[in-house]
Amino acid sequence: MLRRFFPLFALGLNALAVPAASAHYNMLLPESAFARRGQAITLVYQWGHPYEHQLFDAPRPESLWVVAPDGQQTELTNKLEKTTVAGDGGKPVTAYRLRFTPHERGDFVFLLQTPPIWMEEEQQYFQDLVKVVLHVQVQKGWDREVGESFQVVPLTRPYGLEAGMAFQAQVLTTGRPGRGRPAKPAAGGLVEVERYNARRPAKLPPDEFITRTARADPNGVVTATLPEAGWWAITGQQLDDEQRDHQGKMYPVLRRCTLWIPVAAKLNPSAK
Repeated sequence: MLRRFFPLFALGLNALAVPAASAHYNMLLPESAFARRGQAITLVYQWGHPYEHQLFDAPRPESLWVVAPDGQQTELTNKLEKTTVAGDGGKPVTAYRLRFTPHERGDFVFLLQTPPIWMEEEQQYFQDLVKVVLHVQVQKGWDREVGESFQVVPLTRPYGLEAGMAFQAQVLTTGRPGRGRPAKPAAGGLVEVERYNARRPAKLPPDEFITRTARADPNGVVTATLPEAGWWAITGQQLDDEQRDHQGKMYPVLRRCTLWIPVAAKLNPSAK
């Protein structure tokens, strides 16, 4: 069975409030958004600031699962390999990688659960679920509901997107994990969106253009227009009523879930 996963709210169209500082996200990125049956592919898990490409030591994940196109769930935690990637200033930092070979055609949904991560500046813990879909030749399973409690169900296929296209999903929640309540739309959930850069940009824009925030509509439906090619993080969040100890004091836990979506450059750009 899949372990307990936490809330995911996807991106709304408009930018609203913006974090005061660079946002930290967990990244789970395959080397390609597409694969073929029997073709091995590598996924890398990193931690840091995606837009600025500032990477820090990633914690060892609590769990990593994959849901196959036929619905079979497989735990892959013990398949993760510790590695290093270039962090801030070229300093090596810890990351984890997975070598995966799809055994059938269809869509494979990967879900990585992090441990609680202490955030000094925010004075709280982050605990994240990170999700990405690997497409293998046939469209089957990309809209699958996963997890026991909070989830996002794509209404738009989460791959094969060109820059400037809209992405839409419905966010569902049953409240706290394990309560066994029927899923319902998660209205008004706070979300953030940020693009991953494979290298640090020469010039950074203002914070308002790095991390954007929005809310789901009353039906839990969210719409995003992703203007550039690349990997995009759509991150929902919810402050849990759980608290954890840090140096003798109790602090809140912010539950987050990030869906990574690949966007391609326009295939037929208009002539200028």
